[in-house]
Amino acid sequence: METSDDAAVYRLTPELALVQTVDYITPLVDDPYQFGQIAAANSISDIYAMGARPLLALNVVAFPTDALPMSVLAEILRGGADKAREAGVRVIGGHSIDDKEPKYGMAVTGLVHPDRILRNSTARPGDRLFMTKPLGMGIVSTAIKRELANAALIERAVGIMTTLNKSAADAAIDVGVHACTDVTGFGLLGHLHEVTAGSGVGARISFRHVPLLDGVVELATQGIVPGGTQRNLAYAESFASFHASLNSVQRLVLADAQTSGGLLLAVAPERAAALARALARDGVPIAAEIGEIVADPSGHIEVVP
Repeated sequence: METSDDAAVYRLTPELALVQTVDYITPLVDDPYQFGQIAAANSISDIYAMGARPLLALNVVAFPTDALPMSVLAEILRGGADKAREAGVRVIGGHSIDDKEPKYGMAVTGLVHPDRILRNSTARPGDRLFMTKPLGMGIVSTAIKRELANAALIERAVGIMTTLNKSAADAAIDVGVHACTDVTGFGLLGHLHEVTAGSGVGARISFRHVPLLDGVVELATQGIVPGGTQRNLAYAESFASFHASLNSVQRLVLADAQTSGGLLLAVAPERAAALARALARDGVPIAAEIGEIVADPSGHIEVVP
């Protein structure tokens, strides 16, 4: 907890540790099956971010039984079950409550060798930084709620959010990255700061190398930005500095609150090419090198054009 890592790890034996996490979200899309898939992928992601293999899950459900038909809940749970099955996870139960707003997620248990845990606090100066999914899910979700997102953008965003981080995690483990976290609610800047602060280092990233979902900058320019993203940027200004040429919209995108985002990986420079190849080989959405870890014990992040 002292380094805000992605999940809890409990050592069972010298060669086996239990990894546990829980997450749930409110609907981001109108389709209940897709919502279930997104929520499940989002919940399982923290297990992958620790380098672990997800094994079991319990559903966490809130549902307005007097406002929506139970068939909607059935579709949400079906989406979650199908995505869990894709991850090799067994859903073994759960708990539900009656609530005015639907919420769904999972408590997930995984296994890992104690010596092979991926941490968010073990980055080293010189490491190259990679991302495995584009940014913009928070902005797109807001556009969907305001009925301002076109069908092509929604389809692309749903495809990214329902993609498991399994292949990205497998590549990270095979290559041997130094540090790993997933990019979710605190945005790229917030989660990168957890890496730098926990590792006692700094970071330099280039905006033009950060992958963005097509259309996100245009939406943000129109003011279609979630409140969480705005709060993230206000917080980031305490530990990040931006080149003068980067405008307010570009800064907001870097702080955009993600759901089921990709992995953020720190890898030794001599292994960076191998990581890029491994990510591309396994069909990961993005294999973008966005910057580097620098020797700066303050945890400061510098953003350049």
